Amino acid sequence: MGLSTAYSPAGSRLVTTPLGAGAAQLLRPRRTPLATVRCSVDAAKQVQDGAATVAPEKPASRKGFGVFSTIYDLKADSEHCKSKSWKKLVSIAVSGAAGMISNHLLFKLASGEVFGQDQPIALKLLGSERSFQALEGVAMELEDSLYPLLREVSIGMDPYEVFEDVDWALLIGAKPRGPGMERAALLDINGQIYADQGKALNAVASPNVKVIVVGNPCNTNALICMKNAPNIPAKNFHALTRLDENRAKCQLALKAGVFYDKVSNMTIWGNHSTTQVPDFLNAKIDGRPAKEVIKDTKWLEEEFTLTVQNRGGVLIQKWGRSSAASTAVSIVDAIRSLVTPTPEGDWFSSGVSLYYWKSLWHSREHRVQYAMQIKG
Repeated sequence: MGLSTAYSPAGSRLVTTPLGAGAAQLLRPRRTPLATVRCSVDAAKQVQDGAATVAPEKPASRKGFGVFSTIYDLKADSEHCKSKSWKKLVSIAVSGAAGMISNHLLFKLASGEVFGQDQPIALKLLGSERSFQALEGVAMELEDSLYPLLREVSIGMDPYEVFEDVDWALLIGAKPRGPGMERAALLDINGQIYADQGKALNAVASPNVKVIVVGNPCNTNALICMKNAPNIPAKNFHALTRLDENRAKCQLALKAGVFYDKVSNMTIWGNHSTTQVPDFLNAKIDGRPAKEVIKDTKWLEEEFTLTVQNRGGVLIQKWGRSSAASTAVSIVDAIRSLVTPTPEGDWFSSGVSLYYWKSLWHSREHRVQYAMQIKG
């Protein structure tokens, strides 16, 4: 649909592009505050047997959760971090933060697995009225895990509050696909969510915020979000195709009888859907073209392609729900690829704007690099 998949060679430079001639400039909407950020449970109201505490109906407006808001001085600690050679705090917003994907992802973020062991982070978690009590539980678990790099946790239901000054926005919250559902059926439901979140990011996030859209249909949702955030560079919006790339690498490794790290240069073309095309022509296995290692052309053209295209639907049939843990891993992989140098000669897949892809194509440097990749 709205986004096209592109891959990035090592050392390539990506340029900022406008949304295109005639793009409408969207004004910040008038809004009614949805909710103040709520904090940790009141110890005086805890049930002695350890049952969950019911949050007050009208909580005090406080930014942090639990110890992060009551005894923690973030500014003072930032000075302390400098003496330990830690990097400047990175603020990360996660929507759908009480969901299954986030339940795996948040602890990877807090542990330093994603941005590094010298990178302190702040987590800003966006939920809904229906999920808010579960979101409080997530924040409590983050507290209890004692991650030294996790300097702040805040939770809320208003994207204009949660997205304020964030450096990264991981947009996971969306109605999930159920058995027999196509991603297109989710468009009406989830499109409005991403339009509203795009407007909020445009209004209050860091001007250079990086946005990864996970909620399906993620390509179209990323385009909707981008269109509603004209002040943020188009190159900063990505739809998650890394899960499909990882699935494709797994299938090639299994067929070739090698470990997955021997598979490189895998590209996913098109949408994150059953119409995607996993590119085995340019893929490599242990540095050799995949077609030289796997000589079963019929398997590559038919079974391999269909397996990757339908992997998500088959998993739903087996598991009764969409993938969660593997999706969280693929988000981690996608972020790492964006913040660390690509290994020499390799590339990765990401759903990017057509506007951005056209700007790359019109760059002579990228045309030459693209031609070299196609030649293998």
